[in-house]
Amino acid sequence: MNIEILTRTDFHYFLNIGTRWADNDIYGHVNNVVYYSFFDTAVNTFLIQHAGLDIHAGDTIGLVVDSGCSYFAPLAYPEQIVAGVRVLKLGNSSVRYQIALFKENEHSAAAQGHFVHVYIARESRRPQPLPDAMRQALAVLTVTNPH
Repeated sequence: MNIEILTRTDFHYFLNIGTRWADNDIYGHVNNVVYYSFFDTAVNTFLIQHAGLDIHAGDTIGLVVDSGCSYFAPLAYPEQIVAGVRVLKLGNSSVRYQIALFKENEHSAAAQGHFVHVYIARESRRPQPLPDAMRQALAVLTVTNPH
């Protein structure tokens, strides 16, 4: 499988994330499952800070229904990493995010992946259209011609 490694220029939103002692595994690098936590943190931080997501009392919540990650270079504690987030598809009630993780001073991604949120009503658990404020915020991150 031939995957194009993304660079910082492919993104407009970034979040700095510090690695933790517990993130490293026995092999001395961040364990693969932690990358998904970094993805989740980057996307949800954007949604809370810029898109009006109320994780405690909002009517709309997002559930992850698909995810994946490709690894190119190891990350390890105590590195600082930078997560880039963009939107590949903005649907009526779903969003496909692409996230890349960069070592603090590196231009190319150490890992990159995706996940898909389906937005649902908190009470009924049925799909619901994205709130207008969220759609507008996510539109800024949407790429029209991803590579």
